[in-house]
Amino acid sequence: MIPRASILILATLSLMPRCPGEQVLQTRHAGLKIDDRGFVTSLTARPSGKEYSPAGHPSALLSLHEEGKPNTELLQPQSAVFRADRQEAVLKFPNDVVATLKAEAKDGYFRFQLVSLSNRGKIDNIVWGPLNTTIKGRIGDIIGVVRDPDFAIGMFGLDDNTITGAVEEGDCYEMGYYIHSADPVNHPVPETYKEGQWFNIGGDGVGDVAFYSHPEEYFNQIFGSGAKVQPAFGSSVSYYSRDRRRSYVHHYSLLPGFKIHERKHMMSDPIPGVDYIGSSVALYACPDDLGIETLRTIFQAEKLPYITDREGKWVRDPAAARPTLYWNGPVDKAIDYAKAMGFRDISRDTGEFYSTLPTTWVGTVNLGGKNISYKEFAAMCHKEGLTHGGLHTLCMFLQGGKSNSVTPVPSENLQTVCRTKLAKAISDTDTEIEVTEPSFLAEMGNWPTNGDGKNYIRVGGEMMMYTGISSSAPWILTGVKRGHASKALKHQAGDELVKLQRNCYNGFVPDMKLMLSYADDYVDLMIRNGMDTINYDGYEVMSYTNHGYYAFKVFNRRLFEGYHAKTGKWPRVTGSNVFAGAWEYMNVCDLGGGNNMFNAASGRRATEGKDIGNAFSASWFPGTFGIQKFHPDWSLYEAENLMAKAIGWEATFALSTDQKALESCGEREPIFTAYNAWQEARGRQLFSKAQKEALRDPASKFHLVKNGTAFTLYTVKETKVTEEAGSGGKPVALSNPGPEQALQFALKLEGAANGCVITLPGGGEIRCTGKIEKGQYILCRGKEAMLADGNRVKLADLPIKGGANLPKGDSRMEVRVTADGNSGVRFTLAHWVMEKSEKLGK
Repeated sequence: MIPRASILILATLSLMPRCPGEQVLQTRHAGLKIDDRGFVTSLTARPSGKEYSPAGHPSALLSLHEEGKPNTELLQPQSAVFRADRQEAVLKFPNDVVATLKAEAKDGYFRFQLVSLSNRGKIDNIVWGPLNTTIKGRIGDIIGVVRDPDFAIGMFGLDDNTITGAVEEGDCYEMGYYIHSADPVNHPVPETYKEGQWFNIGGDGVGDVAFYSHPEEYFNQIFGSGAKVQPAFGSSVSYYSRDRRRSYVHHYSLLPGFKIHERKHMMSDPIPGVDYIGSSVALYACPDDLGIETLRTIFQAEKLPYITDREGKWVRDPAAARPTLYWNGPVDKAIDYAKAMGFRDISRDTGEFYSTLPTTWVGTVNLGGKNISYKEFAAMCHKEGLTHGGLHTLCMFLQGGKSNSVTPVPSENLQTVCRTKLAKAISDTDTEIEVTEPSFLAEMGNWPTNGDGKNYIRVGGEMMMYTGISSSAPWILTGVKRGHASKALKHQAGDELVKLQRNCYNGFVPDMKLMLSYADDYVDLMIRNGMDTINYDGYEVMSYTNHGYYAFKVFNRRLFEGYHAKTGKWPRVTGSNVFAGAWEYMNVCDLGGGNNMFNAASGRRATEGKDIGNAFSASWFPGTFGIQKFHPDWSLYEAENLMAKAIGWEATFALSTDQKALESCGEREPIFTAYNAWQEARGRQLFSKAQKEALRDPASKFHLVKNGTAFTLYTVKETKVTEEAGSGGKPVALSNPGPEQALQFALKLEGAANGCVITLPGGGEIRCTGKIEKGQYILCRGKEAMLADGNRVKLADLPIKGGANLPKGDSRMEVRVTADGNSGVRFTLAHWVMEKSEKLGK
C-alpha cells in the first residue's frame, strides 16, 4: 500500500512544461495535458499511461456561448498562458474576451474555477469542456460521467449554478432514446441502427408506463445532459454556468416527441446576483471501482451537500442503498415485522397530497383500533431504530381550489411563460383586452398541457382565460373569460399581464421565489409530523420554472438544510425521478412498480425497469424495482428472488404489504429469516462483483443462510411442469446436477380431488387420503410434508414413507390423483434443487 503522505505528494499540483507552451496537471490516477491554445490534448490513466483523449478531437478546457447564437455554437479559446506560481491559466477568445481560471490538482481530482471574464459582452453562458473521451461504455448522463469497466471520467459542479450539459434549452434534458451498447459483445447494435441515433419514447405522451417502449439493451433512455455518446470517437462530458441575472427565452419541452407536448417558448425570470463568475468544477479520472470514493473525496473536500442516513452513511455509498417497507393499513405489527425482515425504513402511501401555504396536514395511523398521530408512531419507530414517514405529495403542483397560491387570489409568484402590459384600462366586465405586444400569447397552452388548448393569464390579483390573440396590431385577446378561479377586477393601462406556466395535472407551479416558501413549509410539515421520509411525485415540477437543474439544486438545498437546522438530521427523500441537482440529495427513487418494473416470479426486469435501472446505475445511483407487492402465496425462493435480484442489479424497491397479507403467508417465518439475512449482507457489502452478476440471472433463484456471522449463498434451480394426473399416475422427470439432497417441491392442484399419492425417487411415498380443494398444495421440504392452502399455510401433516431425498443425476416421481368421475386433475409441480453453495465476503 502507498503511504498516505506519498499519495498527497502525488496529488500536489504539477504545472510543468513538457513541450513548449504545454502544461501538465497530475493526480494519483490521471495526467492531463493542456496545450498553448487552451485545449486538452491528453488525458491518461496513471500509472498505465493509457490515453483517453481521442486523437484528432482535442477538447476546449473552457468554451463560451454568446447571446442569440445556437446552443451548439460555442466560442473556443485561441491561446493559453499558464502561471504556475499562481495556479492560474489565462485563456484568450475571439473578440478580445479573456478568461482567467484557477487550475489545481487536488487529492484525486482536478479543480477549475472561473476567476474573471473581461470584455464579456454578450457572453451569457460558460461551458466546461465539452471534454471528449475515448470511453465507449456506460453513459452516466445524470451527473456527467462516462465509464468503461476499468476506468471512469466525469465532472461535477462545485456550486449550485454550475449544472450538467453544454447550454441546454430549459436548463434540462428532453426525453427520448438513443442507440448505444455499453456491452457490444453481448448486446451488439444491429446494422439497421446507427450509434447515437435518436428515437422518441413510447405511448401517447400521457401514460408514463408506455414511455418505456424499447426492451433492447442498446436502446438507452435519456435521463440527463451531463454526458453524451459521440459516435466518431466515444463520449463527452460537460458542465456549464449561466448568467441568471438576465432573462432568457427557452424553446423547450420535457416530452418534445409528442404533439400534445411540443416545444413552447418560455421566458425565465432573472435572479439577482447569480452569475457564472466563480463557476467551478471537479474533473476526475480514476479506476471505475474507485468512482464513488473519488466523488466522496470531492464532496467532503469541496463542502458539497454531504447527506447521510440515520446510520451516518453517505447517501451515495452503496451500503446506504436499501429497500423500504411500504406499509398499508393498521400498524399494530408494522414495527415487529419490519425488524424481523431487516427493514429500517417504514413508509406509507397516503393518497395524493397537494400543498398550500401553510399546510396544516397532520397524519394519523391506526394502532389497536384507534388513530394515533404520525408523530407518536414515529417516536415508536425511532425507539426501535427505524425511520418513519411517507406522504404521497405532488411536490409543488399548485391546484385551483386546493392551493391558496392559486385561489381565491393568484399569487404574483406563480411561474410565468411570458410578460406584456395592458394597452388600455379595463373594467371588471370588459372582455376585449388589448396588450402592448403579443410576446408568445399566440402559442396555445404550455408544453405540459398543450393538448387542452387552454391559456391562463394573470393581471394583478385576477386570473383569466383566453383562447387566442389577433394576428396583427392592435393586439387583442380573444375568447376572454374574466375572474377564472378569482374575482374580476379593474385594471389600469400599463399593468403587467403574464401568461402562467401550468403543470401536467392542469394546475400551476411556483416561481423560484415561491418555491423556497414551499420548501420551508415542507420542512415544517415533516417536523410537525415527526417524519423522516417524504415522497415527491411530480418531482419534475422544478423543470417548469425555466431554470431546470439549477432549480432542483436550490429547492433541495433549502429543504435539506432547513430540516437539518431544526433536527440535526437529514430527511430521507424519494421522488418520481432523479434529476441532476437532486442526485446528491435523494436517498432512493422507488418510482413505478409491479411487473412493469420487475417480476419476482420470473426474475426479469421489464422495459421500464431496464431503462431506469441502466440510466440510474450508470450515474452511481441505485436502480429500482419500484413498488413491489408482497404476495402471500409466494414460495420462499420467489420471495428471495426479489431481494437477490435487487442486490444483483444494485437496485432498491418498496415492499408494499400489510399485516393481513403477511399473516396469511404460510412461508412467512422462513421469508422473514431470509430477508433479514439478505439485508444484513447487503448492508455489509459482502457480495462480490461476480456474485452480483450471477444474482441477475433470471434462470436461477437463490437462497441465503446466515450461520453466526457467516453467510452461505445457495444457487437454486427451479423447475415447473404442468401436467394432468388420474388414478393411473403421471411420471415427472427430475434432475439434480449436485450431490444428493433433501427433496423440495410444491404440487398445486388446479381442481378438487379426493386424494393423492406421490411416489418419490427411491420408492418412498407421500399419501393424502382426504379431500383436496382446488388451489391447495402438497408441500415437501425434505423431512416434512403437508397439505396447505393457496397461501401455503399448513392444513394437515402428511406422512412420508421411506424418506424424501433427491439423488444425484436423473430420477423421477409419480403423481396419482383420485378425482370424481373418470377425468384427471391438472396440477403444477415446482421443485427446487440446490445446485451449488459459496461463502460471502472474505
